Amino acid sequence: MTTFVQIHTLASYPAANLNRDDSGRPKTVIMGGVPRLRVSSQSLKRAWRTSDAFQSALNGHLGQRTKRLGEDLHAYLTDKGMAEETATTTARAIADVFGKLEDSKDAHPLQLRQLAFISPQERAAAFALADQALTGEPFTDSNTIKNDTVLRRTDTAADIALFGRMLADDPRYNREAAAQVAHAMTTHRVVVEDDYYTAVDDLKDPHDADDSGAAHVGVQEFGAGIFYVYACINYDLLVENLEGHTGLANDAIAALVRAAATVTPKGKLNSFAHHTLASFVLVERGEDMPRGLSSAFLKPIGGHDQMTASVKSLIETRVALTEAYGNDPSAKALDLTKQWPGAKGTIDDLAAFAVEAPA
Repeated sequence: MTTFVQIHTLASYPAANLNRDDSGRPKTVIMGGVPRLRVSSQSLKRAWRTSDAFQSALNGHLGQRTKRLGEDLHAYLTDKGMAEETATTTARAIADVFGKLEDSKDAHPLQLRQLAFISPQERAAAFALADQALTGEPFTDSNTIKNDTVLRRTDTAADIALFGRMLADDPRYNREAAAQVAHAMTTHRVVVEDDYYTAVDDLKDPHDADDSGAAHVGVQEFGAGIFYVYACINYDLLVENLEGHTGLANDAIAALVRAAATVTPKGKLNSFAHHTLASFVLVERGEDMPRGLSSAFLKPIGGHDQMTASVKSLIETRVALTEAYGNDPSAKALDLTKQWPGAKGTIDDLAAFAVEAPA
């Protein structure tokens, strides 16, 4: 049987633009017939994996998503004394293992055309090839480099093991994500609002009637609300992705629990200072079929105490699903509204609970 760890959080955000679309508006979704604010799963995962929670717990076990490996290799080779043209050819040959490069006549000939998620071991292998080129014949073509010399199907990159990767040019080295992350959405109806703002020139003459008014005017859009976040981790797949390193898998899960509760998406953070900690965090662990609890908010939450009402609806929905389907994984919660009827704890308690072996 497969073990799943499920994380549910409810966090209240003030006026903010956490994750915007191509027009600069906060992303939205229609659910239950009303508009809600939304944060994409990609935005959440980016915030989590680059957070201090991940960096401190998983230092040395985090990958890099980049197009620029070839440029790093080129800089390394030239610093070691390799001729410019030879370094360019060699760096392109090695980087090409991770995907197609820009044309050699492009403005950035050493960059990949698409982002590649590269593990520390793969990066080290690429630089080992660079060292080999420095002591022998430089590579002239990626065909002289076997992909399995550099690429790995599994290793100890915890973020790649959690969130997966796709290498379109060599799908053999794709990694199936052990963590599934839903788009966050508000538990209630939200209308996006406009903030009309001005900027004043500090050096203008306040007594000059011909130069009155602002030097710049603009509009930025925002919204506020209580967001529900859900993530599900396939523990067995995570361990498999990490070559059987259960300790590292446990560290990754604990880091994800902390990040989901404490890390804020960075969209327009300087404009809104929306630093927020979750008011409710529920961690479940067991072999039961996973299920999100977003249906608790199909009917939009109303009233003046929407956090309390949101937690109440989530608990009631969980109880109803348990009665209907019989799935009742072990659970522990952090609940500032004091409604959770089961085991409670701090965020450290929940992180530890998430990786406890079943009784």
